Formats: sequence, C-alpha cells, structure tokens
Amino acid sequence: MKALILVGLQSDFLTGPMAVPGGETLIPLANELQGAFRLVVATQQWHPANHLSFALSHRGRVVGERVRVARVEQVLKPVHCVQNTRGAELSPALNMTRVNKVIRIGIDPDIDDFSGFFDGDHRHPTGLSDYLHEKKASSVYLMGLATELAVQATALDAVGLGFKTWLVLDGCRPADPNPEVTRLAVEALQEAGVKLAQSADLIRPRIPRQPPAVRR
Repeated sequence: MKALILVGLQSDFLTGPMAVPGGETLIPLANELQGAFRLVVATQQWHPANHLSFALSHRGRVVGERVRVARVEQVLKPVHCVQNTRGAELSPALNMTRVNKVIRIGIDPDIDDFSGFFDGDHRHPTGLSDYLHEKKASSVYLMGLATELAVQATALDAVGLGFKTWLVLDGCRPADPNPEVTRLAVEALQEAGVKLAQSADLIRPRIPRQPPAVRR
C-alpha cells in the first residue's frame, strides 16, 4: 500500500509567525491528492509553551540567534504551534475526512523536532513508522512545508527506515527564498534514494461521462 504524508500544513506555517511563502496554495492540492491514496497521514507540531526552540524560552535571546542547548546547536524561532492554540491547528481548509491519522511531534519541551518519524535527538520515534507498518504501507509520498526543513528530514528518515519514498515536488514550498537552498535539499534527497514525483502523475484524470447514445 502507498501512503500520503502531509507535512506541517498548520496555521502558523501558512499565515502565522513562521508562514512559508505560497504555503496556502498547497491546501487545494493536498485535498485533491488525498483522493489518490487509501492511507493519508498528517504531521502536526504540538509544542508546549516553554519549548526550547522558542527565543522567549531563553532570556535575552532573539529569533534567529544560535545557542547551545545540551550540546546541540539550536536556531531560535518565534513561538509557534503551541498546544491547543489556533496556530497549531491544521488548516481549516484541509479536508480531514480522508486523513486516517495525525502524528503529533515536538511534544517534549527539551527536544526540538524536524522529522515526522523522530524527534530532534533521533532516538525517540513518533509512532509514524509503526503506524505505516501496521497498515502495511511500503511506499510513502510526501508533500508540505517546508521543503528544506521538515519535509526533507521526514523524507530522509522514511527512506532510511526502508520505505520507498517519493517527494511530490510541486506539493512542497521552501521556507528559504534562495532557490539554491531548495536545489541542494532536493539533490540530497535524491542521493539518499528519494524519488521525485509531480502531483499530475498521481491524480487520476477525470474522464467525462459520455451522453447515452441516441437510438435511431
């Protein structure tokens, strides 16, 4: 079975403090793509209010600054996707009737998140891999936000865990406006064994119904 993984289609990444340019344009495509899959999973960042990735959690620090936290370099971010807030919600325009499972990530206040499969220290699985195996999914297709961040990390973990992995290229948007950053991210994915796809390759063309033949 093949599964569609929707990465980070949350309000704070669409219109909030970490909005990705063009992110909102992905929602209609995500809704349409869901019809091509029997299994659909969405990832949802679900941070406590004191998450270590927030600049406000570090006195005197500002967004974009790099700090050392438990021997790991952390780029500080604005407060985003806090549990039980509107910013953490999946887009209200996203069709949830076909979403079989929502995987919440970034729940531990002391560990940042990047991938839908593991938290930031890469030792604690989120349950996504187990769920996919339970549903007998061997192939995954990823789309969402952002190309060079959560999408890339999730795709690398997927292929590393043995899933046949595709990146739906036109179903992703980068956070960094520099096209070279996106090119390098996609190149790294291909080198790791991730294949590229376009949404048109997955969406079955609609065949218009022919009017009944007129008997003469």
